[in-house]
Amino acid sequence: MSHFSNIKTQIRNLESLQAALTDLGMDWKSGPSPVRGYQGKTQTAAVVVEQNNDYDIGFSWNGQEYELVADLQYWQQPLSVDGFLKQLTQRYAYRTVLGETAKQGFQVAEQQVNADGSLRLVVQRWGG
Repeated sequence: MSHFSNIKTQIRNLESLQAALTDLGMDWKSGPSPVRGYQGKTQTAAVVVEQNNDYDIGFSWNGQEYELVADLQYWQQPLSVDGFLKQLTQRYAYRTVLGETAKQGFQVAEQQVNADGSLRLVVQRWGG
């Protein structure tokens, strides 16, 4: 029997989450929208990624963070759930750093993808 699973994340900023999903090439829609599950059951989420099999992936605010909401038996992504969350978390952190540093007047001077897949960012701000 299938059911929705809620997986905790460290994702707290909706705009960074949406940008990270876009970076990963995922089409998403802004909610509140239903996440479709087994036997027509739904759960409401702030962001929904529709899968071709009519079972969705969502991100729902739990009061502290956005949890991944999905019926994991019908997971239909190229990566495992863990692999997906690892990539998403990295892109989320990247987008959060870009957003926060831009608010403080910094610009990216250099960025590099290391052999292990980690990112190196150098930001700078010109004094006035």
